[in-house]
Amino acid sequence: MENAVLVDAIRTPSGRGKPGGALSGIHPADLLAELLVTLRERNGLDSAQVDDVLVGCVSQVGDQSTNIARGAVLSAGFDVTVPATTIDRQCGSSQQAATFAAQGIMAGGYDIVIAAGVESMSRVPLGAAARGGSPAGSRLTSRFPDGLVNQGVSAELIAKKWGLSRDVLDRFAAESHRRAAAATETGAFAAEILPIMVAGPDGDRILDRDETVRASTTAEGLAALQPSFRTEEMERRFPDLEWAIHPGNSSPLTDGASAVLIMSESAAQRLGVRPRARFHSFAVVGDDPLYMLTGPIPATHRILERSGLAIGDIDAFEVNEAFASVPLAWAAEFDVDPSRLNPRGGAIALGHPLGASGTRLLTTMLHHLEATGGRFGLQTMCEGGGMANATIIERL
Repeated sequence: MENAVLVDAIRTPSGRGKPGGALSGIHPADLLAELLVTLRERNGLDSAQVDDVLVGCVSQVGDQSTNIARGAVLSAGFDVTVPATTIDRQCGSSQQAATFAAQGIMAGGYDIVIAAGVESMSRVPLGAAARGGSPAGSRLTSRFPDGLVNQGVSAELIAKKWGLSRDVLDRFAAESHRRAAAATETGAFAAEILPIMVAGPDGDRILDRDETVRASTTAEGLAALQPSFRTEEMERRFPDLEWAIHPGNSSPLTDGASAVLIMSESAAQRLGVRPRARFHSFAVVGDDPLYMLTGPIPATHRILERSGLAIGDIDAFEVNEAFASVPLAWAAEFDVDPSRLNPRGGAIALGHPLGASGTRLLTTMLHHLEATGGRFGLQTMCEGGGMANATIIERL
């Protein structure tokens, strides 16, 4: 069986996912195409050598409809023989794309694959895919007669179950911004970010840093924000909730794209490119859809069992910060050194462009391992509907 190796990993800066955000003027297929062109050029590839392009995207309507993966491949000038497909596993879509790519290589079906993700939340708003219809049919509503809840209420349920106070959540959020701002100022993100030319009121400019990071964020400042998900209906249903989730301890609406180049070890050797890490282990799980965001906990247990590694063997963890309660509940379960959890900050600061977040976490984790000399990295992502992916890579 072939090893699947990571050869390259890049991402765009994050843009605020609303009209006027730095990346809002760029069509998402064009945004992703910039990464595809860069991967091809700097690795000396003939695009026809790429066996497939697998792209995560959650809101597959409007500008992101009709297989945006294929649109991005053609926009990037790739040979018309290069196929592409778009994957939706909610927030883990591009992590799943990387998993499918690596597993395809390990099974002998591919030699060279690009896994990527893109989401323009400014152009295709959150929830747009469900407009005019409902994803829940009669069988689902009869199975859960009290009804499932949105992710914000799920984050509140997690905070209550794990005893996470408003102050603890806000301090975690402020630390995410502090770490991301520090990584920005020291140039730690320079190797992973592809600068993007964007239009502005004073003319074109280069965006080379994340627009969502707020270096001035403090827990004291966040304390003034009002809860986002408290309604009379939810208060009646869950009278014990403290309602501690608000915009400051949640990931922001975000535009962005990310992409990784994955090869078989033999293909990398044949082409003379340096493998930077290998895919070690994978896991995907389902979990309680009411709590929805707790999946990273069983996913981590499963991947550790499959890998033969212990939690202490892992040098860095990327646990997506959809809401502060998610990584904090995960950390309570595994009792890891806090400095190893999202060491460059997480989605609260760096943004959460849904379908692009999985390969963004992978890109950041790879560069952090290289910068620190770490060997193993584990990423895990909570996903809508109560699922989670986990991936372990080993730096080479």
